[in-house]
Amino acid sequence: MRKVSYIIFSAALVFTIAAAAVAQETTPTPPDDRDDPVSVFEVRLPITVEKKKVKKREERLVTNLKASDFLIYEDGVLQDVTFFTDEKSNPPVYVGVLMDTSPSTSGKLNFSKEAAKNFIYTVVQLRKDQAAFMTFDHRVNLIQDFTDKLDRLDRAVDTVKDTGSQTAMYDAIWQFADEKLRSVPGRRVIVIITDGDDTFSRAELEDAVDIAQRTETTIFGISTKAGFLGTVPGVEAGTVKDKGDKLLERLCEETGGRAFFTGDMLELERAFTRISKELKSQYIVTYQPRNQTYDGQSRKRQIEVKFRDPSMSDKYEIRTKKEYRAIKDSLR
Repeated sequence: MRKVSYIIFSAALVFTIAAAAVAQETTPTPPDDRDDPVSVFEVRLPITVEKKKVKKREERLVTNLKASDFLIYEDGVLQDVTFFTDEKSNPPVYVGVLMDTSPSTSGKLNFSKEAAKNFIYTVVQLRKDQAAFMTFDHRVNLIQDFTDKLDRLDRAVDTVKDTGSQTAMYDAIWQFADEKLRSVPGRRVIVIITDGDDTFSRAELEDAVDIAQRTETTIFGISTKAGFLGTVPGVEAGTVKDKGDKLLERLCEETGGRAFFTGDMLELERAFTRISKELKSQYIVTYQPRNQTYDGQSRKRQIEVKFRDPSMSDKYEIRTKKEYRAIKDSLR
């Protein structure tokens, strides 16, 4: 009788294990919820405030403002600020320097390399910030991952010897933002050093803007199309002349950054200094969107930042991203 009971018990046990195994095999893997809508998540805005009119040698950037000086609106609805940092308390900067190595850069490759080095030395604060270096032509190559070691970044830039056959700028932005910036514990910045239009990317401008907004990345653009001699009319004066300039400007503005158009190393160094000062003096405002219905649609949410005191608008101007797509993303 015991033997029969043991056999029945064993058979039942085997059946139970088998059933569990089948259930485990047939249970579908939870889908990647990166594109699932969520009702509550945080939006982080880097905000730059500048004086509208400055005297010669006067500092343009405005510091020492408080969270109470700003009003944040999303789709016209006033938001509650949940977190605020300023120059003294801002988190570190993680900046990716993306350098164009397409055919048109072959005659000024050393110029672009020197520009990349100068930018890294100007922007990276030792023992706080980190930088990475990537090149793009018809390929996208990460030469140096994030590090605070300036000598490694120097050597990475020096390894660039050849140019490719096309320009895949939007692919480079997408890859770097998606693979490298998504998980860094600080402010996310991309600086693009380029001299022309994208000619090879699978991604489009809208895709580059979208991934930057979703990963809370600010993009700055440095146009080197004039090289050393300033041969492109209007570039030295900072004017936008052609389609490529306009697309670069749009890419930067829609992510809260700006584009610089310059024709010599001195002007480049001034642009680097402006970016460095801007990153140090930014205000970071975080809020949880309220009064919103997230229905899974890819509709953009419109953002507007105002001064609580309307009279401040007469003296100062605010720059930040103007929109984002209300989609859950896996950010650190």
